[in-house]
Amino acid sequence: MNKIRIITAAIAISLAGSTHVLAKGAGIEWKTLTIESVELYHKGNYEQAIVVAQKALEVANANVAPDHPDVGTSLNNLATFYYTLGNAVKAERFFKRSLAIIEKNLGPDHPNVAVTLNNLAELYRKQGDYAKAEPLYKRSLAIKEKAPEVNYSSLSTSLNNLALLYDKQGDYANAESFYKRSIATSEIALEQKNNPNFVITIKELVKTLDNLAGFYVTHGEYAKAEPLLMKLLKMKEIALGPDHLNLARILDKLAKIYSIQGNYDKAEPHYKRSLAIRKKALGPDHLDVATSLENLAALYRATKQDKKAKKLEKRAKNIKSRQ
Repeated sequence: MNKIRIITAAIAISLAGSTHVLAKGAGIEWKTLTIESVELYHKGNYEQAIVVAQKALEVANANVAPDHPDVGTSLNNLATFYYTLGNAVKAERFFKRSLAIIEKNLGPDHPNVAVTLNNLAELYRKQGDYAKAEPLYKRSLAIKEKAPEVNYSSLSTSLNNLALLYDKQGDYANAESFYKRSIATSEIALEQKNNPNFVITIKELVKTLDNLAGFYVTHGEYAKAEPLLMKLLKMKEIALGPDHLNLARILDKLAKIYSIQGNYDKAEPHYKRSLAIRKKALGPDHLDVATSLENLAALYRATKQDKKAKKLEKRAKNIKSRQ
């Protein structure tokens, strides 16, 4: 199954009050609207989040100067929401305005400057404008590294994003190095007591493990990919349970690695478990179930078990014919 490798990066939003340096803020209404917009965004209600965030920006503009940090927060959030919806033009404009405001009020080396630099770099990376993205990523990383109190969760995000950039540019040595550094940094963060970003760190570690495993699979380094996928599988099992649908994709990746290496005895139980998870979660007639049936059938064809393969292929064909 030749699919484009999915890689994940991070972009950040600002919570109400996160950039305050002036005594007088934009007010309770602005803070309430900002929190509401962030909650809507996290629920996937992006259009409504923009409406509420735009209202928050109007309130901020009415209550404080145009270069106040609260205005910068609203601009950053609007930029993030537009970015998520694919409106790169508005996202870039708002990110740049937000960066100018935050940098003016907090100085060039403040952590919030690093957040907005990362966001703008992410936008350029997604557009394929790597020449613009790289210096912003590097500056964001440098700010985080020299902060008086290092936020390892945020640092791991920057390292992962730079790894993705180098991966896309074909600079595989740097990509691997930064993926590894991101994983190591996330693990440091998880060892910290009372880490307020524990859940975020877990999510970042999961993303980077997946990215690095995919990197190794793409380059045919299956022995390096396997332990990463096994670790990812265990983390997902603990977090989501043994029958969660998200596990099926990891099981398929492991099975594919084993099949490529001719280790069909190890591949078969993974394909079977993936099939069982999909049937339970999606129902027996879902197209993804047909895909799992075809994967297992291909294994049986490769091992000369044509009778089993034919039976599964027939079931997959029947499912597809009913769609």
